[in-house]
Amino acid sequence: MAPESEREAVNAQKLRTGFTRMHHAFGYSLSGFRAGWDETAFRQEALAALVMLPLAFWLGQTWIEIALLTGTVLLVMVVELLNTGIESAVDRIGPQWHELSKRAKDMGSAAVLLSLLLCAGTWLAALWSRFM
Repeated sequence: MAPESEREAVNAQKLRTGFTRMHHAFGYSLSGFRAGWDETAFRQEALAALVMLPLAFWLGQTWIEIALLTGTVLLVMVVELLNTGIESAVDRIGPQWHELSKRAKDMGSAAVLLSLLLCAGTWLAALWSRFM
């Protein structure tokens, strides 16, 4: 195992504990949200969430329905952030085309599509249940 001074040089966060670690981790999370906000798709989904999350409390008739409606909206945002992370990591490697890079990006995009379909289906079912 490497001496502590070498480990600290690689990643100081790994050596933090307690509140200090949580404080720094929260800062990294806020940086991630700021980076996500620079992406058009995440920004659109976040703005839609500003409308859909309060609407879920009106549309949902039980706490389970509210949880499903809000959960699917948040899931879309989570998957979008993960997809953006994959794309950023692939782009860091280089701009040249590679089959594995394309595959990683396509799979991230497919995950976003699936989360959007799940969200849309859940919301349509709740609307149907409420109004039909």
